[in-house]
Amino acid sequence: MAEKRDYYEVLGIDKNASVDDIKSAFKKMALKWHPDRWINGTDEEKKTAEEKFKEITEAYDTLSDEKKRQEYDMRKKGFGGFDFSNFGNGFEADS
Repeated sequence: MAEKRDYYEVLGIDKNASVDDIKSAFKKMALKWHPDRWINGTDEEKKTAEEKFKEITEAYDTLSDEKKRQEYDMRKKGFGGFDFSNFGNGFEADS
């Protein structure tokens, strides 16, 4: 599976950006890449716009939600792929 671009990079913001900064950056990028703006573009331009719009929407959905943003930041720091919710299950006594 291909590695996704950093969501902060996608929106062109700093990792310490406020919710308002995230929203503003998303609106700016959405206006530029919304597929409806490329209706008269080439097939390649339409495809690029669609892909970029999906990418910025995914970035915004994650970074604008405090819980999702914290989880994303933790994964980016190297704690991804480990589900802490089942941590105690390995220590249960067999009955």
